Amino acid sequence: GVTLHAYYSWSSSIVGDAAVDVVPVLPPEADAGSYQPSPEDLKRLAGLDAIVVNGLGHDDFIKGLLTAAGNTKIRLIAPNDGVPLIPYHRGRSHAHGGDAPKDPAAPPAFNPHTFLSLTTALQQVYALERELASGWPAHAETFRTNARAYAKRLRRIKAEASARLAGAAVARVAIVHDGYAYLLQEFGIETAAVIEPAHGVQPSVGELAKTVEAIRAANVAVVFSERSFPEPLVETIRRETGARVYTLDHINRGAYSKERFEEAMKNNVDTLIQALVDDRK
Repeated sequence: GVTLHAYYSWSSSIVGDAAVDVVPVLPPEADAGSYQPSPEDLKRLAGLDAIVVNGLGHDDFIKGLLTAAGNTKIRLIAPNDGVPLIPYHRGRSHAHGGDAPKDPAAPPAFNPHTFLSLTTALQQVYALERELASGWPAHAETFRTNARAYAKRLRRIKAEASARLAGAAVARVAIVHDGYAYLLQEFGIETAAVIEPAHGVQPSVGELAKTVEAIRAANVAVVFSERSFPEPLVETIRRETGARVYTLDHINRGAYSKERFEEAMKNNVDTLIQALVDDRK
């Protein structure tokens, strides 16, 4: 079982033709960050041997769901356990409108979007391959071979993008959602402002005004939006700052497929290249 589109792509690519089924636990158009589980989800979970989870706040619904499903033998796989994490913007959790932890002793909140980066994806693909090989040792060699081939394709996308972005004239941008922090970090692009106050929460008039002022003050010429961000707010940012606005793929909706992650990340890095290199010529 998998909770995210990226995990489906990674797992399917590693499994290949082995006799292991990869099952998404959410409908294709559901947002794991705000999903309300249904009775059908319990049925799917009851029959799973293992499940790949984010564990950092992007799929918190799964905890209660696993308890309700009564599947005590299910194996939890969190491939981002060894990934260097970015502290969450403003200390917030991924919950909609979530505030910073009130308990000073509480652990810090980390950005859970480790699946939105080629570097962190590579780390997680190998971690996932090891976990799957441990669970299904009869297929270990197949998993290893497939993981290496998949990682090679991801490295190629990253290498080609890195070569193009090395000469980027723009090094500071604003983003509507700090889920893109890992992607920008791996190419050395600084985030000067984050527009959403929290995941799925539209900025108030006051917050939007502060963001517009921050973009102006930082002399930011490029803003990266996402498909679910309201177009009227995008237009306001474009009009008030004069910045060019581009759309990135959050990889959180649409049909599940083995190719989804590769295709989306290729489009995302192509968008970075267009925004930071090509359109500056």
